[in-house]
Amino acid sequence: MDSDGEVTKQLLLEKAVEQFAECGYHSTKISDIVNKAKVTQPTFYLYFESKEAIFLEITEFFQLQLINLTSASLLEENLETHSLKLQICLGLTRIFTFFEENPLLTKIGFVEADSAKELKENMVKQITENLKEEQRMGYFSDAYPMDLVAESLVGSIERLTLNEILTKKSKPVDLAEVLVEIYFTGIQKK
Repeated sequence: MDSDGEVTKQLLLEKAVEQFAECGYHSTKISDIVNKAKVTQPTFYLYFESKEAIFLEITEFFQLQLINLTSASLLEENLETHSLKLQICLGLTRIFTFFEENPLLTKIGFVEADSAKELKENMVKQITENLKEEQRMGYFSDAYPMDLVAESLVGSIERLTLNEILTKKSKPVDLAEVLVEIYFTGIQKK
């Protein structure tokens, strides 16, 4: 595909994201997307077979980015105790920042897509694997089942994304710091 073709495809993807986020999958028509992109329907079909195909490309891109961020949050071995919280906070901040920088994609891929539930289940699996490996490294207690910790963490990420990030009430780093404090220090009064 030449550079003009790449530009046109990217424009179609951007306008489709806007349309799907605004109207939802079922209410969006190809004609809505091409009107926003100011191209013809035959042009659309040069790049995408159907509405389903463009939606799938959008959600797969989002989900791949998110799973990569989740995988990359695995802690390195032999971290000093004082840098442990900081490294975890950085990983969570990256995830929340991704959502903040891509609010329309987040709405589509993390909330509305039929595959959103599966994505969150995959996040739980990846975080569980990370936590078990980090437990093996000696960072975390064996007293807690890491699958429950991962479920709880993904639930927290989901709720905070919907209620704080997408509404612009909180910044990613602030939410990450709160989660790290809750999970590592707890809410018990000292």
